[in-house]
Amino acid sequence: MTTFTNRRLTVSSTLILLLTGSLVLAFIFPYVYLIMTSLKPSTEVISSNPTLLPSVFTFDNYRTMFDVLPIGKYFGNSFFTAIFSTLISVFLGSLAAYGLSRFSSRLGNMFLLLTLAVRMVPMISVAVPMYRIINQLGLYDTKLALTLIYTSINIPFVIWLMIGFFDGLPKELDESARVDGCSKFGAFIKIILPISLPGLATTAIFSYLMSWNDFLMALMMTSTSAKTMPVGLSEFLGAYNLDLGPMTAAAVCFSFPVVLISFLIQRFIVSGMTMGAVKE
Repeated sequence: MTTFTNRRLTVSSTLILLLTGSLVLAFIFPYVYLIMTSLKPSTEVISSNPTLLPSVFTFDNYRTMFDVLPIGKYFGNSFFTAIFSTLISVFLGSLAAYGLSRFSSRLGNMFLLLTLAVRMVPMISVAVPMYRIINQLGLYDTKLALTLIYTSINIPFVIWLMIGFFDGLPKELDESARVDGCSKFGAFIKIILPISLPGLATTAIFSYLMSWNDFLMALMMTSTSAKTMPVGLSEFLGAYNLDLGPMTAAAVCFSFPVVLISFLIQRFIVSGMTMGAVKE
């Protein structure tokens, strides 16, 4: 009986491993194909009989992409707007979430419901009003405009996610900090934020991804000076030309920072996704 049970467990574990491996390969394959395509000669990129591995590995596409478009400028704009909007939205959203968690009231609950309602509104429905506001303020085609827009979009998400983490922290921590002479803001900065590092890391990476990958707002709010990488990538596809080689090279460079950051802080992301899931 024991042998039969162990055999069933072995078969089940093998099936789960095969299924998991198949799903991982299905998700990874497009990215591997993108990397391999960026290393192909230009003739093989547009070949009618595509292959996974290039016949000759070359970095010509990576050199060409800088000649075709100002990739460095687009990359810098994306990095600037994503980093600063993430920092501002995580700090302000965490502060608001802490206040809603520790000092709940009827007005605070109404504000939380309003915040969640704003988060559910599709971005396309507020794109035109935001464009008119930014244009009237004279901020069109500036990095400041994109930073403000991404911050306003990310703050409701940060509040919604961080309030779960703060609710899971005992209020005795705040009281102990107050006894030691800290103000409410001091307790938040010195005690609560360090403890909430996994939640902050999770929230920050998702906020960063939203700002980094945005196409719609960047397309509407920029023309030349503040254009970001997602909009810049679309310029490789013209009416009379199709530069797939440089485009894949630029796409690899654009995705690499996100992949690197995800690997570096994956420990915080995993723990952060489960930290606020259960309340004691």
